[in-house]
Amino acid sequence: MTEHIEEIKAQIRSFKEDEYFGFVNLHIHSKYSDGNAEFEDIIRQARDYGFRKIAICDHNTVEGHKKYHDPILMTGVEFDCWYGYVFMHLLAYGIDVDSPVISRFMAKSKRGTDTDIVRIFARRNVKKLIEAIHQAGGIAVLAHPACCWAIDLEKFVQKLISIGLDGMEVYYPYQRHRKFFRFHTSETVRAIADKYNMIKTGGTDCHIRNIL
Repeated sequence: MTEHIEEIKAQIRSFKEDEYFGFVNLHIHSKYSDGNAEFEDIIRQARDYGFRKIAICDHNTVEGHKKYHDPILMTGVEFDCWYGYVFMHLLAYGIDVDSPVISRFMAKSKRGTDTDIVRIFARRNVKKLIEAIHQAGGIAVLAHPACCWAIDLEKFVQKLISIGLDGMEVYYPYQRHRKFFRFHTSETVRAIADKYNMIKTGGTDCHIRNIL
């Protein structure tokens, strides 16, 4: 698993900043959670638009990845969880979607993938979740960090690093409601990621039918 994790890290590090979001998009949602596009249609669009790599990261489910496979697709999932007083989203990339250690963190019903009030009350132990992500061959990335409620983002990230966090979502447009609920700047996020030599990922957090 360690070798696979290093391969995932190397692949993501190979993506250049200017490839996001037109050729690489590692944060897309499908109808398997709260998106409006069919899983297979997202893959078709990515091929048609000439994307290099995409990751469909539905909330708390990998059911789409169990059914559809394509070289353009990186496995992904976005977990809703709390760490202390902070509600956060944790992205997992490159996991074995059939791994039993990760399956216990998945939603038990459709409402756990697309209903905000259900998702926000999810109680996942972040330390154990990150351990499970690693055991399943993947890496753990903090999603849209500028929206984290943490008063001191750097200290918050330091704590997450101490329990195994691998990266941060640095390239993110902060559109829709996240445009108005930002507690930190994109520059702060980038500086923290650089300071701690973290994996830097990016994606549009697309929920609509057209991924561009």
